Amino acid sequence: MIHATDIFNKWALVGKDEGMEKHHASAVKEMLSYLIKGQLSPFTFIDAGCGNGWAVREMRAHTLCQKALGVDGAEYMIRNAKAIDPEGDYVRADLFNWTPTEKVDYIHSMEVLYYFENPADIIHHMKSNWLKPGGKMIMGVDFYKENETSHSWPTDLNTHMTLLSELEWESIFMNNGFSNIEKFRANVKGNKPGTLVISGVFDNDEQC
Repeated sequence: MIHATDIFNKWALVGKDEGMEKHHASAVKEMLSYLIKGQLSPFTFIDAGCGNGWAVREMRAHTLCQKALGVDGAEYMIRNAKAIDPEGDYVRADLFNWTPTEKVDYIHSMEVLYYFENPADIIHHMKSNWLKPGGKMIMGVDFYKENETSHSWPTDLNTHMTLLSELEWESIFMNNGFSNIEKFRANVKGNKPGTLVISGVFDNDEQC
C-alpha cells in the first residue's frame, strides 16, 4: 500500500492541490463560517492537513484572526503553501508527533482523519495537545459509510482509509470528552450526500 503522504506529495508536484482546493472549497467555506459564527474576540486557528494552505489563508484574512497555522505531513504540499504565501505559517510534520508552541481556539481538518488507522487517537491527541479548553474542533470527511460512492477509494488509490459511519464519527467526539457536538452535511447537491461534518467543544471541565 502507498502511504497517504506519498500520494499527496505526488499530487502537489503535478498541481492537483489546486484541484483539491476547488473541489472542497464550498464545503470548507461552509465549515469555516459555522466554526466562527458569532465570533467577537480575537482567535487562533490550526488547519490539520492543510495542503497548499488555502484554508489557512482564508482564516488569516478574518479581521479577528490573530494567528492561523497550517500543518501537513506532505513535504511538497507545504512547499506549495510557502510558495503561494511566503509570509504564512506552515509546518511539515507528522500530525501525531507534532504539537504547537501555543494551544489554539479552533482546529479544522478536511479529508484527513480517515487516513489514520485509529482516528480516535489522532483526535484525542489534537484535543489534548493543540486545543485550548473551551476551544472548538471541526472535521469534514467525504469518505464515510453513508456515502457509498466513496467506498472504492482505498482500492482506487491503494492506500489505507478507515471507513466509519456518521454515528461512529460522532461517538469518537463523545468518547473524547467533547461537548456541544454538532453533526451536519455540507455542500449537499442533488443526490450527492455531501461532506460529513462533526464539531465539538473542548469542555473546560474535561480532564481526559
